[in-house]
Amino acid sequence: MTKKRRTVLITGAAGGIGSRLSEAYAEAGYRVAMTDVAASRGGEIAEAIRSRLEAADIRFVAADLAKPEEISSLFGKLDEAGFAADVLINNAGFGINKSPYELAVEEWDSVLHVNLRGTFLCAREAGLRMRERGGGRIINIASTRAFMSEPHSEAYAATKGGIVALTHALAASFSPDGITVNCISPGWIETGDYGALRGVDHAQHWSGRVGRPDDIARACLFLSDPGSGFINGTNMTVDGGMTKKMIYEE
Repeated sequence: MTKKRRTVLITGAAGGIGSRLSEAYAEAGYRVAMTDVAASRGGEIAEAIRSRLEAADIRFVAADLAKPEEISSLFGKLDEAGFAADVLINNAGFGINKSPYELAVEEWDSVLHVNLRGTFLCAREAGLRMRERGGGRIINIASTRAFMSEPHSEAYAATKGGIVALTHALAASFSPDGITVNCISPGWIETGDYGALRGVDHAQHWSGRVGRPDDIARACLFLSDPGSGFINGTNMTVDGGMTKKMIYEE
């Protein structure tokens, strides 16, 4: 009897981390559902993965997570395609770098609606389906910006701090249904030209280098594993040690 392949849903799948997550899960044998507001780019990534991995079972469905009705539609379409998720990775998110004196209410709301409200609504939709099938894994992508900041990042920092708190609240609520909820806080993960980084960039990290999307993919795959059920409600910081460094002027 053929073993049933597990299914993962990845939001923000057209971005640098999201595209690598999609590829890594396909490589690991998962059926992969991808979603992003960038329909053309997302479709191209799905097709590229499908072309490289002959056995890949992958679907892309465009959705704007700022719109609750599109989240409902996304999950309905995946149900129809037989792609109900065993694992949800809430990766979608963006920020607006703007002084708090100038940030408009509409801009603040736009970040919160995608990053925080979208994470909650996707978790709820996935949780309803996981409950019917006896459990699942939800992994929220937060950020080290939940714990440390640069100027002009208020909306982004607020959403990432909210995701960390939302994670343990959902873990408590979903625990009777066999659903674990954890989050990962990436540090500096370079999604552009890694070779253009300077020595001083790498030296900021105890691990001796800037992070790569693969570092987040490995952490997600670990938390997704059926054997990782004793890890629940926690935040995993993946930053090469950067946020634990004490920095003094010499």
